[in-house]
Amino acid sequence: MQRLILLRHGKADSVSALGGDLERGLTDRGRRDAALMGRVLAEAGFSPDLVMVSSARRACETWEEAGRAFPGARVEFSRGLYLASRDHLTHTVDATGDTADCLMIVGHNPGLHEMAIACAGPDAIDDEGILDSFPTAAAAVFAKTSEGGWRLERMMVPRDHGGGIL
Repeated sequence: MQRLILLRHGKADSVSALGGDLERGLTDRGRRDAALMGRVLAEAGFSPDLVMVSSARRACETWEEAGRAFPGARVEFSRGLYLASRDHLTHTVDATGDTADCLMIVGHNPGLHEMAIACAGPDAIDDEGILDSFPTAAAAVFAKTSEGGWRLERMMVPRDHGGGIL
């Protein structure tokens, strides 16, 4: 794997009429931002071969919107990615190995944010506060280094591309 994309689900309803947290769906803004980020990633040349999506409704709906920009991507849904910890996400990435050139994970905070910080390393955390937060529908794109680690290529948030508006 040469590239890793971490995509947080879009803005979700605070409660679900269907039941618990797993069933919370996206708001209209969440759908718009997810579609926007799919287009932004694709236009920047960041196209996943394999996408692993949390089985939570809000993550599935995020992929439904963003995925329109990546019609050739292979998709796997996983209950294990629901609120996954950084360690679980790291294991998921490691287990993927060379089965994809570019892996995208669609999931949740705090795990995605913690994973992004860990992948970026202390040198990438600067005064600009690039990884101070990981808002809804944000995407962090990493490239594999020659040493086998990760380098932050780009942090993208909807508000920087005209999204994030109610």
